[in-house]
Amino acid sequence: QSGNDATVALAEYVAGSEDAFADVMNQQAALLGMTNTHFLNSTGWPAEGHLTTAHDLALLARALIRDYPEHYALYSQKYFEYNDIRQANRNRLLWLDSSVDGVKTGHTEAAGYCLVASAEREGTRFISVVMGTDSDASRAQESQKLLSYGFRYFETANIHSTGDVLQEDVRVWFGKKNTVALVVPEDIQLTIPRGAMDLLERDVRIDEVVEAPLDETTEIGRLAIAYQGQQLYQG
Repeated sequence: QSGNDATVALAEYVAGSEDAFADVMNQQAALLGMTNTHFLNSTGWPAEGHLTTAHDLALLARALIRDYPEHYALYSQKYFEYNDIRQANRNRLLWLDSSVDGVKTGHTEAAGYCLVASAEREGTRFISVVMGTDSDASRAQESQKLLSYGFRYFETANIHSTGDVLQEDVRVWFGKKNTVALVVPEDIQLTIPRGAMDLLERDVRIDEVVEAPLDETTEIGRLAIAYQGQQLYQG
């Protein structure tokens, strides 16, 4: 079951009341950049002013997958059994596509049949959000179309690895050495159109004056990566 009563019980336990818990939900939504979301309850039940968008739900799903992998693993379970009652996961895609591992179905008369889905293949993950369909089968079908499109035309590529040298011989003042190398501090992975690796545009900007003392964590420049004028990374 969807367990609306369970969400209310949890909300009251955590925050004292469902209204107070909705305030906490809104605070977290703001931190995640869900700028077009406003919660009024813990269940998702329709209410005047209770709203969200497909983009915001994708941000929420991404945070769940990234920050709470131990909880996210529960969404791939096809069945849950308790007290001799066996219930099936309502996400049909779990049976149709082995790469799908979540996330959540939903249905109200106001929102229609909805599905936030996610799948991972060969290191590339996509999240799809479908809302307002007219049936359980339709939301699964439309979600599958979106995920298939993503995997067909895009890939996640390792653009740079930790320690890659972006520029040699950067001038340093007041140091024991006159120059240092500008290196990448961490792996950079981006999801890009297939075959677009050689078309990425890199812009490296180094501070006008670099002074000692320096260590491996000192930031002396910035890297921006773009594709066809659209910025994909800056750090």
